[in-house]
Amino acid sequence: QVRIVESEGGSVQAGGSHNLSCAAFGDEFSPSGMGWYRQAPGKQREFVAIITSSGSLHYSDSVRDRFTISGDLTKKEVLLQMNALKPEDTATYYCRLNLPQDPWWYWGRGTAVIVSA
Repeated sequence: QVRIVESEGGSVQAGGSHNLSCAAFGDEFSPSGMGWYRQAPGKQREFVAIITSSGSLHYSDSVRDRFTISGDLTKKEVLLQMNALKPEDTATYYCRLNLPQDPWWYWGRGTAVIVSA
């Protein structure tokens, strides 16, 4: 069994910052990556950022240069630092744990971030 715990979201004014953290607990496993996706109202879930077990960092074009992902996959922890937030960043943010074998990934329950103009 795997349990993913995300920090609380919140309400932020445009231009502000907010951090989201995620930790995974449970049976013995070694993540191949941990990252974040988000889903805005009425839209599909989209990729935001990920850190892989090799230390590679990947970002969506919409958040590159504003968001920073970091973490320690040996501890199964990841942090998403969000700066220069925009109203279009408003969404429910989901932590995702990637595994190198079936079931391949687990999702967190999601946490809402609201950015007001």
